[in-house]
Amino acid sequence: MNVPGLVKILIVDDDEDDFIITSDLIKDIDGVSFRIDWCYRYADALERMLQKDYDLYFVDYRMGAKSGMDLLREAYEKNITEPIILLTGKGNYKVDIQAMQLGAVDYLIKSELTTEKLERSIRYAIERTASIKAIKANERKYRSIFEKSKDLVFLADESLNFIDVNAAFVSLLGYSRAELLEMNLADLIDQAQHKRFLQQSLQTRKEINDWEVTLDTKSGEQKVCILSAVQDDEAIDYAQVQGIIHDITNLKRAEKATLQAEKLAAAGRLVRTLAHEVRNPLNNITLSVEQMQQETDDNEQMDLYLNIIQRNSKRISDLISELLNTSRPSDITLREYTFQSLIDEMISAAIDRITLKKIKLTLNYPEQAILIKADKEKFNIALLNIVINAIEAMEEQGGVLDILLSETTDYIVLKITDNGCGISEENITRLFEPYFTQKRNGVGLGLAFTLNILQAHKAELEVRSVLGAGTSFIISFSKRAESEVEL
Repeated sequence: MNVPGLVKILIVDDDEDDFIITSDLIKDIDGVSFRIDWCYRYADALERMLQKDYDLYFVDYRMGAKSGMDLLREAYEKNITEPIILLTGKGNYKVDIQAMQLGAVDYLIKSELTTEKLERSIRYAIERTASIKAIKANERKYRSIFEKSKDLVFLADESLNFIDVNAAFVSLLGYSRAELLEMNLADLIDQAQHKRFLQQSLQTRKEINDWEVTLDTKSGEQKVCILSAVQDDEAIDYAQVQGIIHDITNLKRAEKATLQAEKLAAAGRLVRTLAHEVRNPLNNITLSVEQMQQETDDNEQMDLYLNIIQRNSKRISDLISELLNTSRPSDITLREYTFQSLIDEMISAAIDRITLKKIKLTLNYPEQAILIKADKEKFNIALLNIVINAIEAMEEQGGVLDILLSETTDYIVLKITDNGCGISEENITRLFEPYFTQKRNGVGLGLAFTLNILQAHKAELEVRSVLGAGTSFIISFSKRAESEVEL
């Protein structure tokens, strides 16, 4: 008999003779030591069961006012996990079934008890209970891993309808657990071609590994994630998809900021080299012109040419100065302002253009003042550059410019949205490169200068656009970064 060396048994029976008979039969079992106790009152039995001092319980079906069935039910409700064997004076199929449903591991008729039957019943009860406890322990362990994982973990059917999701899923995406269990994974994916790729990959290869995908949160925010999933066709009753999603939004933001900084640094090195090589001969031209003006006769034609040379020389000099300003880190002086007042000043500077082009302007501010640390003049230039670009991208009369200021636990976010021509995906990647422009007479330095200013303010800038539908510029200030900035 593969059971512990000492088996502690409590027999709950209001008939002492039955207790003695049952205990004697148990003691005749070879190879095992038993400690057998007796309890004849219902309340005492329940109290001793709650102390969990026994390996096994024999419970008589009839115990006076309350039955062994009542004791089984209360034991189940109070999470008593030790095995219980129900004893009865005569066989009853309905009682047998009911006992099993309430958690009894066996059902024995007293008149048919033998040492062999008791040995089998005790061994089966203890081994089965040990197996169930091991299974439950593993279930608790894996459920704990599932629930406490910082990554998003989910189970879905073969059509990608969610069966179960962990707490991180709820936290990141903003949906309640109940809402998610009514949804499909494809409902969260931003692009249609990505939905098709996911479904086809699971249907053909039965798995997908480290796939970068963008998920939409309930609030409309987009999260860049890495998705891995596998379809288990051996799952009971249905094919089950198990998956894990890792949020890399902040990593992507950092990579994007680093790339933008590297582009600006490379452009800066080019500009400084160009400025150094051009300024010297330009100075010589300017000095020569001045000398010619002093030494030549009064000739109107000569003066005209000389004035042209001088103006263009000055224009080249001014352009070089502008290039240098966009390439070097912006020197800023920070003061505390309400964000709303900075936006109002920027709107005042752009209102003439907005009015002349008959653009509808909508402003949405929180009621409470939002404080940020900024260089007022430079920050307004950066905002104005974005708004002017938005105005120029929209048609006259039909344009809508929406400015939304919001605040979350971690971020202050300004979103400037137009319904203009939009920007292609290819051009978005080049949008902040110096000298890149889609305007006929543009120099391509405005947005590069804007990015330089915003980075100096420790702000993140994200651009979302749909060609032919419009563009959103999203400026985010981390509150943690704000608190670290010294006035």
